[in-house]
Amino acid sequence: MNTARVALVTGSGRRRVGWYVANALAGRGYGVVVHYHHAEAEAADTVAALRETGVEAIALGADLTDETAARHLVEQTLSHFGRLDVLVNSAAIWKRTPLEAVTAVDLRRHFEVNTLGTFICSQQAGLAMVRQPEGGNIVTVGDWADVRPYVDYAAYFVSKAAMPGMTRCLAVELGSRNPKVRVNCILPGPVMLPPDLSGTEKAHSIAGTLVKHEGQPGNVAQAVLAFIDNDFITGACLPVDGGRTIYARD
Repeated sequence: MNTARVALVTGSGRRRVGWYVANALAGRGYGVVVHYHHAEAEAADTVAALRETGVEAIALGADLTDETAARHLVEQTLSHFGRLDVLVNSAAIWKRTPLEAVTAVDLRRHFEVNTLGTFICSQQAGLAMVRQPEGGNIVTVGDWADVRPYVDYAAYFVSKAAMPGMTRCLAVELGSRNPKVRVNCILPGPVMLPPDLSGTEKAHSIAGTLVKHEGQPGNVAQAVLAFIDNDFITGACLPVDGGRTIYARD
């Protein structure tokens, strides 16, 4: 069995938050599984770059709305590396849609990717970690604004609001089986703002923080590493939002 630590980061093929998390874990010496759905070429480039630094890395494609595919993603990771120490659930979708236009299809799509995909991957990874004496760490990704949602993203926020409850549930379920398995949640704020935001909207979002600047993907990666490093935190939700959760500017 491979004795090196291994991390699976969903949604890490494209150069978004998951990509930075995968690179941060590689910098810590983890073998890395780069998960992608459509971004096969980008994932292959990421793996090649990681391997050039001496990191063992592979790319695995999976549609996380498919339960069988999500389960197989974890199985393939275990088959290749022999273990799994960290799972970061960064795969997600978000679509701006006025409430009047939201359909059951929109809701199902957001739940299937953001909620179902996270649950199945975490369930399967967590049960594998339970069998490891060293346990493991799972990080889910919610959104700061589920406590103060803004308009036109109702389907997205409903799916992301499930993350804190899921995190606590999985922390109890898995920690009861192996105390060394921990589950925590990151609630990002304005980090890599959506490209469809206007300049005015972007400025408004940044002005709503206390730190008065946009967050960087590295801020999220630092939070992931902090959760891994601190063995006395589980079932916790950490806003990485520049203070947006607590600050009501208007």
